[in-house]
Amino acid sequence: MLCDYATVADGKLYISGGGWSVTNAQVPASAVAAKFEVPWTQANQPIRIAFRLIDADGAPVLLAGPQGPLPVGAEAVLEVSRPLGVPAGTPIDAPMAFGVPPLSLAAGRRFGWVLEVDGETREDWTLTFSTRPAGEHP
Repeated sequence: MLCDYATVADGKLYISGGGWSVTNAQVPASAVAAKFEVPWTQANQPIRIAFRLIDADGAPVLLAGPQGPLPVGAEAVLEVSRPLGVPAGTPIDAPMAFGVPPLSLAAGRRFGWVLEVDGETREDWTLTFSTRPAGEHP
């Protein structure tokens, strides 16, 4: 979910301003929140998670960095353990949130945050949003 702010505490997602899909080209600080259901059989194993920002053509969004242009994204390793008292075979909840600093994107365009799990992605693992055309304000 795209949101203004998100954090994880006590195994829960706390989300503010969640569910938007249109923003200004000068995107204010925001967040991406997700809740994974890790299969019982994958407990105690590292799972590589990555979110990558792409444009409407599927190309990575690049921002200037000290060493040159860098793709916009975030990476983490998710590892869950089996909670005591939970029946065998039960998927294990794993909430995750990451903050996105303010971004300057092209106006009037479509973008998406693509999720990769252990290097794999699927079409329905993309959160898309649009920037308003230049000069248009909410």
